[in-house]
Amino acid sequence: MTKKNSELSDQLQQASDGLLFISESDYPFEVFLWESSDSLAITPETILHHTGHPVDTPIEVVDIDSFFVVATTEQEWHNPEEHETLNRFKALVEMLKHNLNQIKVYRLGERSLDVYIVGKTPTGDYAGLSTKVVET
Repeated sequence: MTKKNSELSDQLQQASDGLLFISESDYPFEVFLWESSDSLAITPETILHHTGHPVDTPIEVVDIDSFFVVATTEQEWHNPEEHETLNRFKALVEMLKHNLNQIKVYRLGERSLDVYIVGKTPTGDYAGLSTKVVET
């Protein structure tokens, strides 16, 4: 792992530390880094390969803003703790956008989904965050 990738991994860890993605169950984020060759392009198929999911796993691709819309939208009823969490999610999204290019969110599975927020690093590798989402 290059120094830049190491620094980026540390920044991702710090920005996501303690945040839980809220769905019907709450899950933490995990940082990942996939070193790539120049020929590697992230596609649904390469996501399935990197994550060890079967090739017939249902996969949906969404943009980062759509994925985080609930976590980053202020509501009148938010208490101070919820406002703090919302601001941390906004900072996380901005940090991802600032440090990664071509960001896409891959939602794998049905009901209990594995989610990968993936973008290209300045060194040409791929990095991001993974979490789980439960939708029944």
